Amino acid sequence: MKKSLAFLMGLTVVASALTGCGGAKSSSESKESATSATEATTAADTTEATTAAETTTEAAEEDEEENYDTGDASLDNPRNQDEIGENELLVLSFGTSFNDSRRLTIGAIEDALEKAFPDYSVRRGFTANIIIDHVKRRDNEVIDDVKEALDRAQKNGVKTLVVQPTHLMDGLEYNDIVNEIASYSDAFDKVVIGKPLLTTDDDFKRVENAIVDWTKDYDDGKTAICFMGHGTEAESNGVYAKMQDMLTADGHTNYFVGTVEASPSVEDVLKKVKEGGYEKVVLEPLMVVAGDHANNDMAGDDEDSWKSIFEAEGYKVECLLRGLGENEDIRKLYVEHAQAAVDSIK
Repeated sequence: MKKSLAFLMGLTVVASALTGCGGAKSSSESKESATSATEATTAADTTEATTAAETTTEAAEEDEEENYDTGDASLDNPRNQDEIGENELLVLSFGTSFNDSRRLTIGAIEDALEKAFPDYSVRRGFTANIIIDHVKRRDNEVIDDVKEALDRAQKNGVKTLVVQPTHLMDGLEYNDIVNEIASYSDAFDKVVIGKPLLTTDDDFKRVENAIVDWTKDYDDGKTAICFMGHGTEAESNGVYAKMQDMLTADGHTNYFVGTVEASPSVEDVLKKVKEGGYEKVVLEPLMVVAGDHANNDMAGDDEDSWKSIFEAEGYKVECLLRGLGENEDIRKLYVEHAQAAVDSIK
């Protein structure tokens, strides 16, 4: 049967070979070699044990530092079940260890896709293993990473695999997903990958309308409404500037977009807010989830959080801790992207 891969960006295959050589040795040389080998093995074992102990200690310290409640993990559906059937819709997300947000955002997107595609079994995969490990250690909830999810699909005899990432943009991580899925192209009869949230101009317009409508109760002419995105070093970081330009062009001059790890920075946003003479600031994440970045980098009490920076300038600040996945219009857009992927293989 001819295999089809509807969206493929290429594979890089790296191969390495190990070679060895040997010859006759004297008795003393053999003893020295044996002694050296024993010492090397002991050193390696000690190093491995030390590394494992350090990792365990770091994990324990991390859990001790997490002295806030992220919600009940038992309410979340990790969607790692077998008995998938021939058709699977695999939803891939970066992930979050904040249990309530995971359920209300990623979980809500998965639920919307399950309702829209009753002929497909919806399953979950996270790209961030550090989050997967943290949730497993803390809550004993098992979430597949991308490889585990793909292996599960293959083991279950899935023939048609539709993958819908929840990523905002076609950036580095989205491309990594495409490449990893490409390596499994021969494992299924058909594989297709849906587009990220912000792909077409229509996508941008609809997301703009969604976030403006979502925050209309705060739009009183005296309040600066600031959205915090993640940011990336890749060219795709331009989505934030594009969203800002669209908001400004459409008359939403009190709406501002910044990022945690790229530009525009919080300093760039603060400068614009000052120029506007606003009295109050509303902060909200421009992210699928309201996880660590939203709770700490945006709404945290440390002096370098967005909240603290604006408060230090005399603004009254309100933080809206909700991810884009909680917005019904955003979920509809993900469903439409998945529908376009499904339609491409019919």
